[in-house]
Amino acid sequence: NPLFPVSQQESVLLLGHVDDKPFRTEVTLLPETRIIEWEGQLVEVAVSQYVAFLGGSIAEVAYDLYAQADDGSVWYFGEDVFDFVDGAIVVTEGTWLAGKDGPAAMIMPSDPQVGDVYRPENAPGFVFEEVTVRSVTEALNGPLGPIEGGMLSSELHSDGSREGKIFAPGYGEFSTSGGGDVEALALAVPTDAASGSMPPELTLLSDGALSVLDAARSGNWRTASASVSDVIVAWKTYGAGDVPRLVEPVMKRTLHALSTGVDARSAARASNAAIETARLAYDLQLRFRPVSEIDLARMDLWAAQLLADEAAGNMEGLAADAFAMDYVRDRIWAALDESDLARVNVELGEIQIAVIDEEPKAAAKAAGRLRHILAGLEPLG
Repeated sequence: NPLFPVSQQESVLLLGHVDDKPFRTEVTLLPETRIIEWEGQLVEVAVSQYVAFLGGSIAEVAYDLYAQADDGSVWYFGEDVFDFVDGAIVVTEGTWLAGKDGPAAMIMPSDPQVGDVYRPENAPGFVFEEVTVRSVTEALNGPLGPIEGGMLSSELHSDGSREGKIFAPGYGEFSTSGGGDVEALALAVPTDAASGSMPPELTLLSDGALSVLDAARSGNWRTASASVSDVIVAWKTYGAGDVPRLVEPVMKRTLHALSTGVDARSAARASNAAIETARLAYDLQLRFRPVSEIDLARMDLWAAQLLADEAAGNMEGLAADAFAMDYVRDRIWAALDESDLARVNVELGEIQIAVIDEEPKAAAKAAGRLRHILAGLEPLG
């Protein structure tokens, strides 16, 4: 289904703002399926992981279950939801499963038409959403150019509120807005995958950001400043070309934070901005590299963030970092051989134990060992 191609989208990045804070979402098709019993049938469903970050900290995780019918319509078979506050799971409201809590529900018709009304979530007492199709001919600004045939809809919630949603061919859910908040698709692969080799500037961006991180931690501000200059030059070169339109302004703000953090000789500010710069560089590298490689790099950045939060005495941030790494593991386990996965699992387990025991130094030591392991890993072909 072109308006909901969940089984083909390997990795999706959405950016925006919620409650005046930067909002980031990573949506990943997991390397597994599940079997759901519904109306006397056994249905194999795809599992899509949704991880949202608000202000740089994990805010929500959902595991969404989907299957496509023979007529091309896509059906929603449930979700596991975890909402976070200050690095802890506080709510699982919204969790439901077809056949147990209510029926499976159509989330996208095979050929939607203006005036169509359907309910992607229809388990009163658990979840409820009703969608009305407003347009199927929207012209949209895509990550890298114009898109025709977008679908505009209005979504009614159980509390009576509404939000607008846009779906785009080849991308699926493209943007959501309501109450001043916005979440919009910035990049998706394979839809936005590029042919040819990766521009060297993208490697210089990520490597330079990590160089700033190392220098800031050691107090070597001369090296940090030189690396910032290298990163800015690399961005100016790459930024003059084909850059996803929603990533560009975020990178510019992040580079400003990186520069000012180093100028102020603030290890905390420089470290956080360096990690975010590297993260955005890896996002851009998604167009050229296997998703598993990028997710391994993302796990490394969360380990680096844990080290930064430990140095700053931020226990809530440290706990949030541990959860973020754990959820990345769900994406990459199938890309590692058993011995490599076992080594990763050992250190993630040590981090989790240290967080529970409120032993930040032990968590940091395990995070350092994990970074060393990740640096030597190669995903399976």
